[in-house]
Amino acid sequence: MTRLVLATHNRHKLGELRAILLPLVPGLEPDDVATAGDLGAPDVRETGVTFAENALLKARALAAATGLPAVADDSGLAVDVLGGAPGVFSARWAGRHGDDAANLQLLLAQLADVPAEHRGAQFVCAAALVTPDGRETVAHGTMRGRLTTAPRGQNGFGYDPILEPDEQPARAAGRVLTSAELTPEEKNAISHRGQAFRALAPAIAEALAR
Repeated sequence: MTRLVLATHNRHKLGELRAILLPLVPGLEPDDVATAGDLGAPDVRETGVTFAENALLKARALAAATGLPAVADDSGLAVDVLGGAPGVFSARWAGRHGDDAANLQLLLAQLADVPAEHRGAQFVCAAALVTPDGRETVAHGTMRGRLTTAPRGQNGFGYDPILEPDEQPARAAGRVLTSAELTPEEKNAISHRGQAFRALAPAIAEALAR
């Protein structure tokens, strides 16, 4: 029986969020967590101008549609020399929502002449919990790093193949790995989304205990 619903249709994100939340929320099992798509909930347009606004828009709509505690996040890549862009437009930077390959290609082309010392960037995440009785909690996370000139790695999704996190796993041993070269466990331990959902976990546990 579903106890918590996530505002996503992305199965990669569902698996990632389950891996983060299950160890932190007592009594929560994989089958307790469903996606908006699993429950037939409608999509919500991300019309906010901040990650937090978009996360709240989605969580509010999902809680109203399902009558369940709803969790949503909005996340993206903020590039220093682009003044924080793509930001909230990260998933549709090339014009079509969710076209990871096109987004990567366009961003790398825009940064082609930017030297390594100016390729700083960070992943940013805002995660929101909205309960059917109207309680709202928002948590944030960031993962700083540097952008590569070409994608590397087969794990993750989105812009993972072009960001080298500042915090590297011990096994890197002098190499610098992209987020897409990290294992899921390594990524969750340092990622923007991992930070935000770990911060949100106590509120989720409290909501499910009521």
